[in-house]
Amino acid sequence: MAAKKKAAAKKRAVPKKPAATKPAAARPKVASPKASPKTAAPAGGPWAAAFAPRAEGERRYWLVKSERSVFSFDDLLASAGQRTCWDGVRNYAARNFLRDGMKRGDLVFFYHSMDEPQSIVGVCEVVREGYPDHTATMRGHAHFDAESDPGAPTWFMVDLRAVERLPRAVTLPAIKARAELAGMALLRIGRLSVTPVTPSEWAVIRAMGAS
Repeated sequence: MAAKKKAAAKKRAVPKKPAATKPAAARPKVASPKASPKTAAPAGGPWAAAFAPRAEGERRYWLVKSERSVFSFDDLLASAGQRTCWDGVRNYAARNFLRDGMKRGDLVFFYHSMDEPQSIVGVCEVVREGYPDHTATMRGHAHFDAESDPGAPTWFMVDLRAVERLPRAVTLPAIKARAELAGMALLRIGRLSVTPVTPSEWAVIRAMGAS
């Protein structure tokens, strides 16, 4: 439970950066632009695998984006328990990854968007699986959605806890330069604030960020 100033898209909400001591539930993350339900679930490749049944004990990997000026990895480290609720996502595809894809114990790259250069700076763990995003029904909140029904929630969030800062940030240009990362969802569906990462992509990026 925690919180995420600039807009990454014209329709994106721009919450004020909260103090590190503000209650987690009141600190919003960057919202994704809304998408049509018909295009909500990218099909094929790693995106289909993100929703496939899991083998016992299987861990999956993800990437979430936040603007440094709204909610940074440092903000996460300064949060109570180094933990936050990943609220404010208002894109159906990203919502589906949060609600249906992420499971407790999965690992997540923390990506600073709108930086120069943009980069992966840390690793988090999913510590609570998808549950309704209360900010969608908070009238006056930056992420309020007038169409949301508290009785049938549309928007969901997960809780993340910091695991570690990468010794070396892995920049977007560096990712684009690696042939083995050419199919990465970050590059192919770049506007989404939540994307899956394959095990092989995870291993490559961890090695790139190791020193």
